[in-house]
Amino acid sequence: MIVMKFGGSSVESAAAIERVAGIVKARVERRPVVVVSAMGKTTNKLLAIAAAAIEGKRHEYIGQLHDLRDFHSREARLVVPLAERAELDRTLDDHFQELTELVKGLAVLGELTPRSIDAISSYGERLSSYIVTLAFRHFGMKTEHLDSRHVIVTDKRHTQAAPNFPETYARLRAKVIPLAQEHVVVMGGFIGSTENGVTTTLGRGGSDFTASIVGAGIGAEEIQIWTDVDGMLTADPTILAGGHRVKTISFDEAAELAYFGAKVLHPATVVPAIEKNIPVLILNSRRPDVPGTRIIAETVACDNVVKSIACKRKITVVNIQATRMLMAHGFLHRIFEVFDRYETAVDMVSTSEVSVSLTIDNTKSVDAILKELREFAEASVEHHQAIVCLVGENIRFTPGVARRVFNSLDGINIRMISQGASLLNISFVVAEADVHRTVEALHEEFFAELDPEVFERNEAVHA
Repeated sequence: MIVMKFGGSSVESAAAIERVAGIVKARVERRPVVVVSAMGKTTNKLLAIAAAAIEGKRHEYIGQLHDLRDFHSREARLVVPLAERAELDRTLDDHFQELTELVKGLAVLGELTPRSIDAISSYGERLSSYIVTLAFRHFGMKTEHLDSRHVIVTDKRHTQAAPNFPETYARLRAKVIPLAQEHVVVMGGFIGSTENGVTTTLGRGGSDFTASIVGAGIGAEEIQIWTDVDGMLTADPTILAGGHRVKTISFDEAAELAYFGAKVLHPATVVPAIEKNIPVLILNSRRPDVPGTRIIAETVACDNVVKSIACKRKITVVNIQATRMLMAHGFLHRIFEVFDRYETAVDMVSTSEVSVSLTIDNTKSVDAILKELREFAEASVEHHQAIVCLVGENIRFTPGVARRVFNSLDGINIRMISQGASLLNISFVVAEADVHRTVEALHEEFFAELDPEVFERNEAVHA
């Protein structure tokens, strides 16, 4: 068995779903379990509907609901056989009637709770997985739909629920494995439920996580993440065109890249896969013949020091300077206690004799954080910064990497420097305005020559 996950852009329209059906049908002998995201930007549209409701904009949210239903009906009817149209219409009517009642309830309350966010945002995957199931049947595959909420069991932490792995794995074995013997199983990503059946979500981007959980639970031979890019590249294509495809990369390297901004993979995805030693493939649904990137548990031998350059933009640097305490015992504890209290994650930390600089990407509570920090230290912020991160297993074994990095960045001001405890990365902070120039210089320095066993040069990929 294999797990195949298709993101929102891969199922955004009837044409996209037909393309996905062709990809799955070509692999039906491998008994695929298919996990799909919501169609296109449906989750964003659902949250916009909820926002309009709590603001009392009845005309607006009613219109948005009609538009969303029309979109799903229009695209579905192009890939659903005539014999299934009545069932399709009934299912759409049921889902949108439920959704409308839920939205009207929000309008009355005028409040959007985490539990309500989960309930509303779940409709995207519930609809897309049902439509994809009918489409697969239309294209000649024996297909069964499975509501992910019946098998993905989580805690009650709405909007970012954590799976109960033992119970989830038990349910997946009991329900998915028998179904997959004769059918292509289709499930919605991102969604689950508590033990009491209350709908939860795994957080934005959680469909990758769903695929990994399912793969681990059923003992899949591999987990395929189908996106709209050719795999992991040597640089973020939204920052620098011309990056080279990475053929194979280790789980550890992939996790570092995902955490530091490589958006082709949700950071949590690799955790269940690592535990079960299941390879993860990143593939392009628009170019299914491209072999993509294979992520494996073992270290991947490579002549290049660096595997890829990741970037995390919209970063804020918080500078904290000791005054009378002069880095006294407990100073760092007191600092991080403040960030913990406001549930604000810290990415990078750099310390000196009398100061601490750190980065955050969630600035929702930054004013309150600064107020508390200023009770015992001087504190200031710098907005519009970015983390640039070089990742590679060889960084830990190769002397002189930092010298090459900083020599290539002549004229670019570097705010903070850090090397991860894993020694797999070198990270530093630059102004957002300098990101393109920084990545371009680093790419020229570290990828002028490529190990052909690990990389495929851009010209070959896009010839």
